[in-house]
Amino acid sequence: MSAHDQTVGLDTGLKKDQAGATAETARRAEVRGNVLLTAPALIVLFCCASGPLLIMLVYSFLTAGDYGGIIWGLSGDGWSNVFMQRDIFDDTLSIADAHISIFWRSLKLSVLTTVVALIFGFPTAYFIATRPLKTRNLWLFLITIPFWTNLLIRTFAIVEVIRNQGVINTALLSFGLIDEPYQILFTDFAIMVGMTYVYLPLMVLPIYASMEKFDFRLVEAGYDLYATKMKVLRRIILPLAKPGIVAGSILVFIPSLGAYVTPRLLGGGKNMMLGNLIELQFGQGRNWPLGAALSFTLLLIVMAALIIYVRGVGKSDGQHG
Repeated sequence: MSAHDQTVGLDTGLKKDQAGATAETARRAEVRGNVLLTAPALIVLFCCASGPLLIMLVYSFLTAGDYGGIIWGLSGDGWSNVFMQRDIFDDTLSIADAHISIFWRSLKLSVLTTVVALIFGFPTAYFIATRPLKTRNLWLFLITIPFWTNLLIRTFAIVEVIRNQGVINTALLSFGLIDEPYQILFTDFAIMVGMTYVYLPLMVLPIYASMEKFDFRLVEAGYDLYATKMKVLRRIILPLAKPGIVAGSILVFIPSLGAYVTPRLLGGGKNMMLGNLIELQFGQGRNWPLGAALSFTLLLIVMAALIIYVRGVGKSDGQHG
């Protein structure tokens, strides 16, 4: 190789290095610009979303004031009182049966609400997805109508349906099927019915979104291969609709677990759930550290449920290829 060729090669290498350095500098400048542009939004999100959570976390480790509020002194009573209670006479600790009962009722009703919403929501979404394109928007419009009304009004509507002189009992009495009204209101069943009615659209819409572009020729192919309706449902439809089912279940379970208005009105104050217990500690109970600890306990329960659910779905997907 001649000296001229070596010189040309060195110049080419230097130019490539310079071009690479220039590109890297431009990339870093772009990254810095993007960070500066998104910084205001990130600050707002941190202050409005993470800020209150951090305040609650700090409050949970402080001492409750005698007449509400907090005393700035570290204490673990807020967390210990989540599942334990201290006797006012001899200061001994025992299991907080009332709190455990409320935790169990909240989990039970949230799971039942999710299951019932799925039972009614899946056929509804399948029905809408199988309608002609011209009428699908009408059915979706009917599904979203409840969202136009305040949650409180919708809950009062359920009260009018299930109370002793409501629509159901009046109809049963008029047909002679019962001799006296059934006590439906102020029961766990009433809370489950109310939450199912309130959160049912949150189950229908994600499932419909998964099935909207579903190729129903696959169903016809299954029938051509002599598959029964149950096999077609289990082997073809459910696997393809699984993302919507997972999303809908999460969207129903999380708000059900922390619901406040619906259990308050339909439970009558005696069938409390976690949301009502937390409100009670910040209100009449005047025990802010315990209320903050209960809030974070609810958050941890939701996170654990989501992790278990997502891992279970992921493992099931892996087993089925």
